[in-house]
Amino acid sequence: MSGLKTDNRVIGWIDERLPVFSMLQNSAVEYPTPKNLNYWWNFGSLAGFMLVVMIVTGIFLAMHYVPNTKMAFGSVDHIMRDVNYGWLIRYLHMNGATMFFILVYIHIFRGLYYGSYKSPREMLWWIGIVIFVLMMATAFMGYVLPWGQMSFWGATVITNLFSAFPLVGRAIVHWLWGGFSVGDPTLNRFFALHYLLPFVILGLVFVHLWALHTVKSNNPLGIDVKSPQDTIPFHPYYTVKDLVGIGVFLLIYLAFVFFHPNLFGDPVNYIPANPMATPPHIEPEWYFLPYYAILRSFTHDIFGFTAKLQGVLAMFASILLLFFLPWLDGSRVRSARFRPIYKQVFWLLVADVVALGYLGSLPPKPATVTYMQIATAYYFFHFLVLLPLLGRFEKPRPLPTSISAAVLPAAAGSPRPMEKV
Repeated sequence: MSGLKTDNRVIGWIDERLPVFSMLQNSAVEYPTPKNLNYWWNFGSLAGFMLVVMIVTGIFLAMHYVPNTKMAFGSVDHIMRDVNYGWLIRYLHMNGATMFFILVYIHIFRGLYYGSYKSPREMLWWIGIVIFVLMMATAFMGYVLPWGQMSFWGATVITNLFSAFPLVGRAIVHWLWGGFSVGDPTLNRFFALHYLLPFVILGLVFVHLWALHTVKSNNPLGIDVKSPQDTIPFHPYYTVKDLVGIGVFLLIYLAFVFFHPNLFGDPVNYIPANPMATPPHIEPEWYFLPYYAILRSFTHDIFGFTAKLQGVLAMFASILLLFFLPWLDGSRVRSARFRPIYKQVFWLLVADVVALGYLGSLPPKPATVTYMQIATAYYFFHFLVLLPLLGRFEKPRPLPTSISAAVLPAAAGSPRPMEKV
């Protein structure tokens, strides 16, 4: 790391003893970035921005929330009605969870489209998936905290899934509950973990960035940087681009906060939790619905495996598959721009995940379950069969010789030099 060149004696003195300014200079200002990154690369920084918003608003909410089954619902009502701007803080936090997942889902699908999981970025991809899993755990525990009807019954149903595991399942459920039913110990431990895990996620985000700066950014062409002409400094080119993205995102985010704050919420959750009254249709938040559909698509016991156990294993496997993606997809070409068949298959996967999400929100009627089974079968077929076959037999289009060769001649009207794959 090169030393910081500055005329400011205070900054120079600090940097000699703690080179924080040099680190920022090298990592956020002079950092060489591929010159062809498009706006799909904004969603990583937007997700980081949203994480900070969630942590800050969460800290203020925790100052007034009471993790007690008799007082939790009332404390949320107190935040909304009595705390100065408490309604705004809660709506920022509540809708922020939705926005956070939208940004992360787009970030993941961008990685799938442009092959950002391929060598040498496997570790970067794995850290990202771990962050995603921790996000889901944090969101689930946060949904329990308001202690409304859907919070209570969602916690009961989801934690009971672990009872499907033979021998240890019931013990795991009792450990999660802190007793023999969902109650005060459950709410207390969920509150503690919901407060802690975002800071763990923040730490992993820094590790994620460390891995990114080690292997360098992927780009829409999916080819490696071959010369300094292929890159530009991160600042001011991409800092300005990120600021534009944040501005557009804030318009959308705040439109929900101020005009449709309960659009993504469930009205049933505005009823205090009642263990004696089960809601007619229990469903998780929208960002869990694809996995919920996979869970419910198994309806028959097979070879001693109960339908419930099959569904739980399939649900976990649907996420675990992402860890093996760098080896399931054996193509040497990263970007879908040069893989015509993979590009179509990618959009089939997007449609399938959207269909799973929609089906997961419906009551489990026979026809709905059949569609769930078809969509679930395709999801696993895509990763376990289609990707390996495409990696072996698909014939990609020729790649540009470099990023500059693909960008600059096109602007000048000259043909793009290509190289064989």
